[in-house]
Amino acid sequence: MHLGGSVLRLESNLVESPDLSDSALSDATGNEPAEAPTQGRPDVAVCMLDRDGFVVSWSKGGQRFTEQDPDGIVGQPFSALFAERDRQAGLPGTILQKARESHFEGEVLQQRPEGEGFRVRLTVESTRSAGGDVLGFVVVSQDLTAGAAIQESLRQNEEQFRRLVQSVTDYAIYMLDPEGYVSNWNSGAQRIKGYAPEEIVGEHFSRFYTDEDRKNRLPWQGLATAAEAGRFEKEGWRVRKDGSRFWAHVVIDPIRDDDGNLLGFAKVTRDITERMEAQRALEKAREAFFQSQKMEALGQLTGGVAHDFNNLLAAVLGSLELLKKHMPEEPRATRLVNNAIQAAERGATLTQRMLAFARRQELSLEAVEIDALVKGMIELLERSLGPSVTIRANLPSGPLFGKADANQLELAILNLGVNARDAMPDGGLIDIDVREEEGAGVPDALKPGRYICISVADTGEGMDEATLARATEPFFTTKGIGKGTGLGLSMVHGMVEQSGGRLILRSDKGRGTTAELWIPRWSEGAPGQGQVDRALAVEVATKPCTVLAVDDDGLVLLNTTAMLENLGHTVLPASSGRQALNILNERGNVDLVITDHAMPRMTGSELASEIRARSPELPIILTTGYAELPKGANLRLPKLMKPFSEAALARAIADVMNERPAAAAPN
Repeated sequence: MHLGGSVLRLESNLVESPDLSDSALSDATGNEPAEAPTQGRPDVAVCMLDRDGFVVSWSKGGQRFTEQDPDGIVGQPFSALFAERDRQAGLPGTILQKARESHFEGEVLQQRPEGEGFRVRLTVESTRSAGGDVLGFVVVSQDLTAGAAIQESLRQNEEQFRRLVQSVTDYAIYMLDPEGYVSNWNSGAQRIKGYAPEEIVGEHFSRFYTDEDRKNRLPWQGLATAAEAGRFEKEGWRVRKDGSRFWAHVVIDPIRDDDGNLLGFAKVTRDITERMEAQRALEKAREAFFQSQKMEALGQLTGGVAHDFNNLLAAVLGSLELLKKHMPEEPRATRLVNNAIQAAERGATLTQRMLAFARRQELSLEAVEIDALVKGMIELLERSLGPSVTIRANLPSGPLFGKADANQLELAILNLGVNARDAMPDGGLIDIDVREEEGAGVPDALKPGRYICISVADTGEGMDEATLARATEPFFTTKGIGKGTGLGLSMVHGMVEQSGGRLILRSDKGRGTTAELWIPRWSEGAPGQGQVDRALAVEVATKPCTVLAVDDDGLVLLNTTAMLENLGHTVLPASSGRQALNILNERGNVDLVITDHAMPRMTGSELASEIRARSPELPIILTTGYAELPKGANLRLPKLMKPFSEAALARAIADVMNERPAAAAPN
């Protein structure tokens, strides 16, 4: 059997290989032919017709897309493949006639067994004998609906992908050509960077970088890294259309064809400014928490040391005072004793500052007219700081009442002034400013409310970050040996925080320091008429008393007993709370109890509670270093700060005995 050139022509139109040999076709005897190259394609059907137009063979491709199996179609006329209307119109016969004359090629509507029509590209060629007689026909059908469906599916996929990319607004997703020029632009890129597609497509992506980054060639380095390493990822500042900056997370991936040639880059940018700011805020809060923990630990240690030191100083000062009173008049010995007393008093001042830092110093919080207090301090500062320092004050016209301890606040301002002077060895300017703030003007570290800010700013040397971070730690100082204890700022810090406020320091090396004391505004009703003069002497009781003195420290107890006896009182010493209760049970004529607080097994507060349950009117004085009093532990008891002098002891006794009801007064 011979196939003419027309058969080769139809095959070359449909498949890559033009070879369709005789053995691949039926010899019109009805035998199943071998698979032709086209028969492996699911969208191509190949069948053989005899000279009368009946199907003698059917390919697997035809079985797939026409849903006609060989048993159902072999032996059927060619017209069985066509839709009813085309059969009625005689289209199958017309096609075969054209194939006898030459060949047929065109699009027709064929029909599946269920009656569903589908379009095919049909090619029909005749097979002839050596003498030119028609032996049959080769029919090749290509399903056009499958190809159209594939193309439509591809189009839909592309459209879906485009919509997906355009719907992403949290990320800037766009393409770059190999040189870095923008080739497309999604809505996220427009939202984040501010450019419309027509403004940016065709522009180089380096315009999104800062001037510094462009100068350092960072955009081009990013492309080079992506091309060489297969990916570039980094965070950094980027610039929007309006010139504002945002912190961006950037990923650049290269796009290559199947041969590895670079086609361009896919670039994804995300604005993570909020996340960065939140992370910075978290780190700042963590640092503040660690600083708070450190200061709390230092406060506990400092308070405990101060309490024990106060006990020692109480014994030293009391003994020195008694020794001075009873020793003979001898100038040299008197000078030495006075020197020892002054040294011990300096030690007591140090412990006061330590306790202030630990926020365990007893404060007398009341309504203080801050503007008047600062105004009164300026003259003292001018005399104390010397002529090389100029003080400039900015005070409000009306009164501002704050909640503070007036004495401690004056001492804090004096400390700040001395620190400012020491930071300006060649002289300079100190600005003191008083203002009221609330709402947004109040630092975040403070609770919401109204505050009075006392600002002391100098033009001195300033502090670097490391020094500033440790400025309020106890015993930390940048001054020379013997020029500072390192307790000035720590005392101010503790006092202000115990008052419900905050000390805030701002400083830059070479630009001076600003210290701000934030004091709560007085909000507990109208302030009292005038301030109490704490230097006013108290009339000392002249009548002798029987005093129960309690302290677990033998040195302090011996010293307290000696001072009380020197004042003319009868003393019953006890070294524990239990022993004190036993004495009270045995002796019923005790007029006053003076007890230490920090004692083992039974504290002074617990002892006071036991005594009050038995004798509610019995006066009690609590001696303490104020380092160990828990909250709510008999805070209404009169307290005497250690170390105390004989005069301070006498005044404390006078206070409680003068307030005692007349019926309970000693005989």
